[in-house]
Amino acid sequence: MRTALAAGALVSASALVLGAAPAAPATSPPLPARMADTGGGTQLITAVAAGTRSTTGTVTWWDRRGRNWVKAGSAAARFGAKGLVEGASRRQNTNTTPTGLYDLPFAFGIKAAPSGTLYTYRPVRPSSWWCEDNASRSYNRWTEPRPADCRASESEHLVAYPTQYAYALVVGFNYHSRVHGRGAGIFLHVNGRGATAGCVSVPADAMRRILTWARPGRGPHIAIGTTGGRTAITRY
Repeated sequence: MRTALAAGALVSASALVLGAAPAAPATSPPLPARMADTGGGTQLITAVAAGTRSTTGTVTWWDRRGRNWVKAGSAAARFGAKGLVEGASRRQNTNTTPTGLYDLPFAFGIKAAPSGTLYTYRPVRPSSWWCEDNASRSYNRWTEPRPADCRASESEHLVAYPTQYAYALVVGFNYHSRVHGRGAGIFLHVNGRGATAGCVSVPADAMRRILTWARPGRGPHIAIGTTGGRTAITRY
């Protein structure tokens, strides 16, 4: 009996040596399923860079269907010219993109909203500004017109950026509980010529697709981070 078992074991081992395929590795769960938080809604945008010094990466938008997250689309992305930094420690005018999990208060654009857009969409007019003056009561706010206490030299005249702000989504970084000096005017917008001043950007077609995909009633958020380390997107 022992001899028969040994022989059988030898045959089984030989079968493995002769090419029996090993079991396939388990598929890794989709990125949102590996994150600490996704904002509580059923739509999520992830913006991922390889590391904090990276200026490029990938934006992916996801839908939650039941218990599962399903990729709805993706595009190459650009980040700040000085890379990425933890949002809570970011400083203004550093050309860094803040990492973290944020809501998306509203959309805006110089061009008309793409057909099918349901998100609140503000048209950019000649009088539209984003106040970035730390001394202003309107710090990190859309203003129309620019208030007297908000210096033009410290703010963005939105209509002056016809390419980048053709379509955009406001990222809720430092938006609801404002800390002056931390940063203002962080958006998801259309690519310009290169890296951004701290925003996340994607090609125009991707921005149009995101705007027609986003549904305010589904609580979309954006998570910005790196593939690993202290700013790993899975921490947010």
